[in-house]
Amino acid sequence: MDEKDRLGDKLRDVEHAREEQWAHQRDQELLEKLRKKGETALCPQCQTPLVAQTRGGVAMMACAQKHGAWLRAEVLDAVLTRLK
Repeated sequence: MDEKDRLGDKLRDVEHAREEQWAHQRDQELLEKLRKKGETALCPQCQTPLVAQTRGGVAMMACAQKHGAWLRAEVLDAVLTRLK
């Protein structure tokens, strides 16, 4: 029985690692799309251009002056799914 539990734990760890890898790859693809578009989004508070960043494996656009960060809807959904 103990071997089954360890195998189950390992399988869950592998599945979790694959999900994390997929999410990271997806975030990188979304960042690349944002960079290719060439659109400059501005911070609503200070009007400085937002900078594409990845923090904690999450792609976002952030204000260089630390007024906030913005996520695309797909990225937010992915983050919420990972938190469940």
